[in-house]
Amino acid sequence: MKYQIKTDKYIQIFGKDDFLPADILECGQIFSYKKNEDTWEVFSKDKFAKIEENENGFLILTNDTTYFEIFFDLKTDYGKIKQKLSEFEILKKPILFGHGIRILKQDLFETLISFIVSANNNIKRIQLILGRIREKYGTKIGNFYAFPTREQLLGASAEDFAQLGAGYRAPYLWKVLRQIDEKTLHDWSDLPTAELRKNLIALAGIGPKVADCVLLFGFGRKDVFPVDTWIEKMFFKYYGKQFENRPLNREKIRHILTGEFGFLSGYAQQYLFYFMRSGVE
Repeated sequence: MKYQIKTDKYIQIFGKDDFLPADILECGQIFSYKKNEDTWEVFSKDKFAKIEENENGFLILTNDTTYFEIFFDLKTDYGKIKQKLSEFEILKKPILFGHGIRILKQDLFETLISFIVSANNNIKRIQLILGRIREKYGTKIGNFYAFPTREQLLGASAEDFAQLGAGYRAPYLWKVLRQIDEKTLHDWSDLPTAELRKNLIALAGIGPKVADCVLLFGFGRKDVFPVDTWIEKMFFKYYGKQFENRPLNREKIRHILTGEFGFLSGYAQQYLFYFMRSGVE
């Protein structure tokens, strides 16, 4: 994919084959965004970008082009990834449907908190809760609120989180803030995926699926395959007959799928998840 950077002004994306805002932002990997009539607003950490369509493709308007070049994973050739994954029959339709997906490289701390909030929750409610957390504890920058730092959130009690709508996740948020900090998360970046996954699952409010989401969307580990209800449905639809005599739980399904797709697992998961959730056949 071709793109051009105008330092601290914009990134021009040429073409629409490997970059579509709707596919990128609505495929379940991020919650801090807003869709307007003809533009998209994206919030990450203390950064902001607006995406608008033009005759050449899409324009990413931001004063931090370096950050969003990494955030949108612009240097990765998704054409080659889609070509490789299209060798799997079950991925041909999902890739056509979600051809504009790019897996975002999000801030580790924000991703951790966001996906704890996401557990057994719907996207509109997740966005509402995270928006309230930003407004109450984050720093206002222009017309938006930055995602609060750990230090800012340490002032919140479990009851405070509950009042913002976090529900049963409120005590998990309070506890995890006392178990981990931003520096430790960044230090974990050098760990093997299996060890890093164990460390994440040991934290409050983080089960296997949430851990895999943090690994994929925060740490950029593409050898993971988050399994939720939609992926479970996909698995039994396409793989069920092969394993009908074996007792399967989500952990076993995850193991089978990562064995199938290897270091392309994260990409495969996003195309399949987005396709299955859409209801398109």
